[in-house]
Amino acid sequence: MNARLVDLLTAEPVEIGEYVDVLGDMDEPPTGLAQRLMRTSFVPQIYERYWRPTLGRVAKGLTGPSMAEEHQFALENLALRKGDVVLDVASGTGGFTRDFARVVGSEGLAIGLDSSRTMLARAVAAGGGAVYLRADAVRPPLRDESLDAVCCFAALHMFAEPMVALDSFARLLKPGGRVALLTSGRRTWEPMRTVDTVLGQASGQRMFDRGKIAESLRARGFTAVVERYAGVTQLVAARKGE
Repeated sequence: MNARLVDLLTAEPVEIGEYVDVLGDMDEPPTGLAQRLMRTSFVPQIYERYWRPTLGRVAKGLTGPSMAEEHQFALENLALRKGDVVLDVASGTGGFTRDFARVVGSEGLAIGLDSSRTMLARAVAAGGGAVYLRADAVRPPLRDESLDAVCCFAALHMFAEPMVALDSFARLLKPGGRVALLTSGRRTWEPMRTVDTVLGQASGQRMFDRGKIAESLRARGFTAVVERYAGVTQLVAARKGE
């Protein structure tokens, strides 16, 4: 499976082991506290069961989608089929990546991309048929139009260059390919809008306005845009133009 991944790369691997590593000793500088915590040895141990669901519930609010509903949104809007190649950007411990691997099967390829060694080690240990890549999430080193789908949940707002990441997703997708995103969505009324901004800055997370991501995708040639808002989050999906 790693050999299939290597064939898609545009960068020379530094190491091919349990996951393919193109970063080596180079670490992406963290954009704030949230990213620094992701690289510890402790957070990956509790990420899927406690960390992500708890923080997600705080961000989404009591009436927002559950983790199961997040997975359902991703699967429905990516419309994966057997044999597809899908990239899960900032995959963490691989919860979504494993879901995708089950759908695309051995004929396809589910790639989890993250820069954290500790997250990737945990993802590999969980098994599930996916392959993993340690690489730059903003500029994934994969061939143009090589992917059928891209997923990026709970990460875009932590990237130093989120709009460059959207450029990359558009470049990597085949015509008709789909993207699904979960990111921040600042509330529209004051004083909560100011509170959202201050809290985001304190944790190193960018607070996007509602509608900003949909608008940015349309500007990059995406159509059939779906938007869903909950608390300070937005779920967005779209299809790349043919």
